[in-house]
Amino acid sequence: MENQRNIILAVLLTALVLFGWDAGVGYFYPQSKTPAQVVANGGADKAVSPLKPTREGGLRDNAEVALEQQDLKTALASGGRVPIDAGGVAGSINLKGAILDDLVLKRHRETVKKDSGPVRIYSPAGTPAQEFAQFGWVGDGIQAPDANTVWTAPANARLTPQTPVTLTARNGTGQTFSLTFAIDNDYLITATQRVANGGTAPVVVQPFGLINRTDRTASLDTWNVHSGPIGAFDGSVSFSTNYKDVVEGGVVTKPGRTDWIGFTDVYWMSALASVNNPAAGTFRSLGNSLFRSDLVYDKATVQPGQQLERTTKLFAGAKEHNVLDRYEDGGIAKFGLSIDWGWFRWFEKPIFWLLTSLFKLVGNFGVAIILLTLIVRGIMFPVAQRQFASMAAMKAIQPKMKAIQERYKDDKQTQQQKIMELYKTEKVNPLAGCLPIFLQIPVFFALYKTLMLAIEMRHQPFVLWIKDLSAPDPLHILNLFGLLPFDPPSFLAIGVLAVILGVTMFLQMKLNPAQGDPAQQQVMMLMPWFMMFVMAPFAAGLLIYWITSNVLTIVQQKFLYSRHPQLKAMAEKEAADKQRAAAAKG
Repeated sequence: MENQRNIILAVLLTALVLFGWDAGVGYFYPQSKTPAQVVANGGADKAVSPLKPTREGGLRDNAEVALEQQDLKTALASGGRVPIDAGGVAGSINLKGAILDDLVLKRHRETVKKDSGPVRIYSPAGTPAQEFAQFGWVGDGIQAPDANTVWTAPANARLTPQTPVTLTARNGTGQTFSLTFAIDNDYLITATQRVANGGTAPVVVQPFGLINRTDRTASLDTWNVHSGPIGAFDGSVSFSTNYKDVVEGGVVTKPGRTDWIGFTDVYWMSALASVNNPAAGTFRSLGNSLFRSDLVYDKATVQPGQQLERTTKLFAGAKEHNVLDRYEDGGIAKFGLSIDWGWFRWFEKPIFWLLTSLFKLVGNFGVAIILLTLIVRGIMFPVAQRQFASMAAMKAIQPKMKAIQERYKDDKQTQQQKIMELYKTEKVNPLAGCLPIFLQIPVFFALYKTLMLAIEMRHQPFVLWIKDLSAPDPLHILNLFGLLPFDPPSFLAIGVLAVILGVTMFLQMKLNPAQGDPAQQQVMMLMPWFMMFVMAPFAAGLLIYWITSNVLTIVQQKFLYSRHPQLKAMAEKEAADKQRAAAAKG
């Protein structure tokens, strides 16, 4: 009766989790097509867009996507722009306000389709995907350039790695302002701000740089991958602030020296870094789902006939780890840690390097994942072998341990002493079987995190129908792989990879000794199919890793059981004894 009750309870709990999983998937992997509704109140959002961000980010509503294209066409056709063309980016600078508001990433496509066009990271103010960078001054008693100032550029100016561009503006009272932009072959723009005082009296100015963006295009911010405001302060990267914090606070001031500050998504980032001069950093909510990060230098007095200069680096691009590390080597503190590696970064970064190296070697990211899993499991094999040997030794001395426990059941101190002597005599370490498990936890979490963060996996094909390893399996069993005209709900959108995952987990479970409790055994047999539902909406690359790991575990278990047959035999005998005892009790 008790076993039947346990089975019913297990089935009910499994059904609850499966059907509740749809709500969880809807939260973490939303595909909503409902238009966004934003309510502004008193200059700060009281209700941010109800649409949940997608993992990668970008506009989530078809109407907004169409409006963005229309607004971009109008804004970029108005003229008064300096073209930008570099190895990593292309776009233009708006001479009205000297604003960097048109930037695309040439090395990354919007979608898996080869003709989908490059990823757009900057869009002009007023467009649905608004994001831009601007440099300027706050003048104390003088007129400084603002967003309506039309700057002067040299004839046929074009910003490239070989040709920096200098824009100039005069205020009519003797001060000349200039902005010199230089760009490298990746994603770094260096902006040099100068104020030349040609007047007869000292002037006070305060240089600044800012990044303005909407959170409508933000990627999903989760417990293990940060998206939102980001920066390094006093040499330490902060992931602690999100958009909601800025909305609630209005202004979030970060204490200490600001090394760099900006906004990040899972794959893209825009950030300002000071060069040689101290600066303060803040995040601001501007209302209507708009946010701003500020890098503000100290006020300075410019005497007549002198000039003031401040240099700021602007990163606007993809979070390619080798590029970020190179910028860190060039002086931007902790810039490589803008990728949210988490606690196990010392494991993750070498694994990340190995994964990308394998990709360069074989040219297929799916094959690289399989090879990486094979290498890691091969390295961990001696650990697993030691664990099995320890388990076998512990099983062998179980009869002696039970005899000691029975003989000294009324004297716990003597009992423990005799057991320790038994361990020493038989040369058995009871912790040896546990230690390998703890050693494997950070390694396998690092693998999982690496595959979550690798922009190199984005839009990479594997074989046959897997065209994008960073996206879920597109073929669903219930609609006959797209032949039937309906999309199953997310908790039933079981792809081919998810089924293979369930089968390999089931075969792995079958190799384990049977549980003594029949109810527990049945629950364990349900676990692979439960995990099939859980993992179905995850990236195909993660499922390939898990399937490969399952297959290798099956091979490993068969080999180790062949080396330690007594372990499986004794475990199965104990399970059979427990089953007989349970049946007799029932």
